[in-house]
Amino acid sequence: MSRVNTVLGPVPAEELGLVAVHEHIGYGMPGSELDTKWWKTPEQRYEETVPKLRRFHELGGGTFVDATGICNGRDVDHYKSLSAKTGVHIVACTGFVGGDTALPHFANADVDYLMRQFVHEITVGIGDTGSLAGVIKVGVSRGGRMTDLDKRIYRAAARAALTTGAPILTHLAIDAENAIAIFEEEGLPLHRVLFGHVDDGVNADKTRDVWIAEKGGRIGFDTFGYETELPDPPFWARPRKERLDHFLRFIDGGRRLGQVLASADANCSPLGWPGVKGHTVNYIFEDLIPDLRAAGLDETAIKTIFVDNPAAFLTLQK
Repeated sequence: MSRVNTVLGPVPAEELGLVAVHEHIGYGMPGSELDTKWWKTPEQRYEETVPKLRRFHELGGGTFVDATGICNGRDVDHYKSLSAKTGVHIVACTGFVGGDTALPHFANADVDYLMRQFVHEITVGIGDTGSLAGVIKVGVSRGGRMTDLDKRIYRAAARAALTTGAPILTHLAIDAENAIAIFEEEGLPLHRVLFGHVDDGVNADKTRDVWIAEKGGRIGFDTFGYETELPDPPFWARPRKERLDHFLRFIDGGRRLGQVLASADANCSPLGWPGVKGHTVNYIFEDLIPDLRAAGLDETAIKTIFVDNPAAFLTLQK
């Protein structure tokens, strides 16, 4: 039977329901817990997050994939409590948002060590939580080109994916040529990789989304809701219609519908920074799905994007 690792244990992929495939319970940079202005106590984080996840569940959301890597505020015991409280399946990840967020212990490690770390968290558990990671996070560091450390992480992730059957989710899809070369050298089928953030307002014009899809990769339009129309938009924001048009152009009348996944990349309770006001995971239900319906997508297409494609991607293929 197909299964997906969640923080409360493996569940059949068929029970995931609608999936928000690239989100954050609480994301912060290393050292953000020392911040005196924006850091939140566990009680504050819990109070801020529960209503958002409850609303997600009420609207029909089934699964929340937390794409927060090692060193960025990942708190699996917190996730377990939230999942039990709200009824939302939460999938935790191993890996790193980018090499530039890895603390020296990991930044100085070789490929074999990193691979064993990822495999351990997928098959034995994350720390002493008893919870298994369900996806491997990798990313391109600031600057737009993969560093030597990024390449080590990508290679370790590919080997861990082959060992465990877990999928890989990327932060940004720029410099995809180097990423795909590594995955192909390691023999990892590209349908096990979701190339994320192809739609962000900084790198969209540098991202070869169609080429990645033609190579076999999955494509993540997962910064929906970061709009220039927000009262105080972040630097990666983009006009709402421009992002939607990009998405519709990519799926090409449904031809590439089987390779696309969508999410909001919202941060339930940002750590060490103020976050983006007015943007939550529930943008998926409140704005995105209505926009897709208005653009002519039927319920079968919406189910493909938010239910079928994530279930196939997250299933441990081992």
